[in-house]
Amino acid sequence: MGGTRYPVGTMTFFAALVVDGALAGAVYALIALSFVVVYRASGMINFAVGDCVMLGARLVAFGVYGLGLGVAGGLVAGCAGMIAAMLAFNQAVLRRMTTRPVISLIMVTLGLATLIRGAASLALAGVPAGLVVRSPEPIVLAGVSIAVEKVLAATVAAVCIALVSWTLQRSRAGVAMRAIADDQQSAMGVGIDLHRYFGLTWALMGAISAVAGTLWVIVGGGGFGVALVGLKIFPIVIIGGLDSMGGAIVGAMLVGVLESLAAGYLDPLVGGGFSNVASYLVLLVVLFVRPYGLFGRADARRV
Repeated sequence: MGGTRYPVGTMTFFAALVVDGALAGAVYALIALSFVVVYRASGMINFAVGDCVMLGARLVAFGVYGLGLGVAGGLVAGCAGMIAAMLAFNQAVLRRMTTRPVISLIMVTLGLATLIRGAASLALAGVPAGLVVRSPEPIVLAGVSIAVEKVLAATVAAVCIALVSWTLQRSRAGVAMRAIADDQQSAMGVGIDLHRYFGLTWALMGAISAVAGTLWVIVGGGGFGVALVGLKIFPIVIIGGLDSMGGAIVGAMLVGVLESLAAGYLDPLVGGGFSNVASYLVLLVVLFVRPYGLFGRADARRV
């Protein structure tokens, strides 16, 4: 909330918490989208999502501080680096595992997470974990102080979400990805190259990770824990529905606002940190009511 203190129990305090949570939710939604993109196209549960976001942010920081490219140039360099890394991963590993069981693919993403963590700590050891940006004076609307960097981050995240959604829904590549997700054998039968579009899917995930990681560190003012990113994102995608882009957005907003309200009202009463587990309580409730998430679809089976 930009460091501004409001009297607890007032509507201004409540509004500030909701706005802060919604702005954070926009960044959460972008990270969750990188997870959903891979799951929709290949059915893979990517447990390396937090590490990919971390690597993307570190590559952007390397472009800014190591190469002196500035934030925009560093972002381009970071996206290019993540795209190259994910294409290499697809070419070297995933192409050989097309017909393997799902558990094998899950283990591969766990291995990817470990590889990224170790390689980043060695290759980017001298690179700062975050980006330092000048924070302008906050915007004040109806008595609520809003940090400008959070507004900009949420705006960039919303634009990226709209572009990715349009690509997956309207473009030829998006149609091919949806066809692969529905039935890989039928997609191959009509001439769709699975390996090509799997590579495109992971390249898109890499670019999203670089942008999302950059927004995360700008809003957070420094580095972040990989585990923390994962712990925030997995409840979001499960609440919204693993295969639903709209669900990822709704789930991210819900979790962002819930965390903010819990931090403002409950953490002072029950102890700090409760806001980090509040989303899991909502997750349990949603799974009891809708096991496939708010917008997820049950797998159709012919009998």
